[in-house]
Amino acid sequence: MNYAEIKRVDVANGPGVRVSLFVSGCTHKCKNCFNPETWNFNYGSPFTVHTEDEVLAYMEPDYIKGITLLGGDPVEPENQEGLLPLLRKIKERFPKKTIWCFTGYLFDEDILQKMWKECPYTQEFMSYIDVLVDGEYIEEKKDLGLRFKGSANQRTILVQESLQAGKIIEYDLTENIQHD
Repeated sequence: MNYAEIKRVDVANGPGVRVSLFVSGCTHKCKNCFNPETWNFNYGSPFTVHTEDEVLAYMEPDYIKGITLLGGDPVEPENQEGLLPLLRKIKERFPKKTIWCFTGYLFDEDILQKMWKECPYTQEFMSYIDVLVDGEYIEEKKDLGLRFKGSANQRTILVQESLQAGKIIEYDLTENIQHD
């Protein structure tokens, strides 16, 4: 797996101060994507054990609330496989810090109905994700007033709560619910 960028301090992609990891590789190719260079799975640098250690070190300070995975698309099957060792370490080392993930895939249709059965990494991968922003970016539904997403079709999903309830439970951004 390759990655495009690591932001040590990010406040735009989830609540609080976060580390953001932009992975390479995306098959959605959304019109007017803000990161089209990351569509290419070979773009950027190889994601190595050294890179994992770097991300974990960036997450050490108490003011860091968690990590956000973006891209590209972290939920592409080859990216899930590449990210699993990091996610395992994050949950072990920082159990109170949240993991947010942005994907063009739909949680209920693509991830739970297809990938859950077809991709050997999806169930474990999703077991580490606290909040998933799902759905392709749709230029015609762009809304600059939305928090932590670009178009009105995208949903901000509490993953563990949704899996437990057997239905989608969205993160209520108007209530500023913190998922700690």
